[in-house]
Amino acid sequence: MLSLHTSPLAQPGVGDSGGMNVYVRELASSLAQAGVSCRVYVRRWSDELAPVVDVEPGFSVVHVDAGDPDLPKEALPEVVDAFADGVTEHLLKSEPVDALHANYWLSGVAAHTVKHTLGLPLVATFHTLARVKADTGDVEPQRRVEAETAVIGCSDTILANSPTEADQLRDLYGADPSRIEVVPPGVDHAFFSPGDRRGARAALGLGDHPVLLFVGRVQPLKGLDVAVGALAALEDPTAVLVAVGGPSGPEGHVEMERVQALAASLGVADRVRFVDPQPHHLLSTYYRAADMTVVPSRSESFGLVALESAACGTPVIAADVGGLRTLVHHDRTGFLVESRDPEAYAAHARRLLADPDLAAGMARAGAEDARRYTWSTTAGRLRRIYTDLATRVPLDCAV
Repeated sequence: MLSLHTSPLAQPGVGDSGGMNVYVRELASSLAQAGVSCRVYVRRWSDELAPVVDVEPGFSVVHVDAGDPDLPKEALPEVVDAFADGVTEHLLKSEPVDALHANYWLSGVAAHTVKHTLGLPLVATFHTLARVKADTGDVEPQRRVEAETAVIGCSDTILANSPTEADQLRDLYGADPSRIEVVPPGVDHAFFSPGDRRGARAALGLGDHPVLLFVGRVQPLKGLDVAVGALAALEDPTAVLVAVGGPSGPEGHVEMERVQALAASLGVADRVRFVDPQPHHLLSTYYRAADMTVVPSRSESFGLVALESAACGTPVIAADVGGLRTLVHHDRTGFLVESRDPEAYAAHARRLLADPDLAAGMARAGAEDARRYTWSTTAGRLRRIYTDLATRVPLDCAV
């Protein structure tokens, strides 16, 4: 696996670390437990890192030198070639591998080069797509669009996290439908499962009052401002919003300041509780403590937060975009919101708070649906895909 810009060893919610870190870590671990040895290649992001970290039997992380460890994400396109060279060099000296699996477009560009150098099949998971983000106002550089198009054109298999993402790959990039596989991520039910709300609130210092939860990196894409606006529109002076996550990307700190200023202007600053990024397994306590989780993202290829919340028995109020449409069943496990108007989110929140039977029914239905998503199932699907690709001649293209 290639994960150039973010490591499965990094804390999700810090910097550029998020759902993709969880995806790579959990998938590699599940593959290893299924008997598929997995090496994850990441760019060295600290001078303190060992060249190779053995996470568990069959799962290791290899740190590749490619530029200054402190390079910001927006500068990483300049070191993709160096990263590809480092991965190739390590592969030539190591046990042979059957396939490459790239995560995100930067890794896809590097893996595209490695594929043709070593004659290996390529699996690509993009996690986000530039043309999808552009549709929601988050414009990405044209070089990214061109790079994604090239990688999609030469990937032996393209993984989509949801049917909506599969449609986007086909409609926006002309991907060959026969090479697209819809393989959703999973959730670790040993950690994310229904539990005692009163106990969770006691552990977090929360009282017996309405609690809205936001989990995610603080950046415009994730829509924390909408969640703050929804808290204000709720017009319940006892309600609080717990926001777990830290600033991300070049706009992260500016966005944090903007959201804090918004909370102050709306008179809810004392009811918005900002919480630093937490170890992933500890998020279950926050989900269990909340009356609902708000996911107002502009775009999501999947929406791992929505799945984790549902697995913990907490209804979700989410934007009607991307993979969230697959995870949230409107009026059954939560609500999908077409508008970005905070009042629309607040209206659904009022309904949940006013009708405990409705909230309990949604909690049960969400937890039941979430049982269908497991990392072992995801790993099993990937194992079959890798095995199949290893028996074929890799797809060729004009590099």
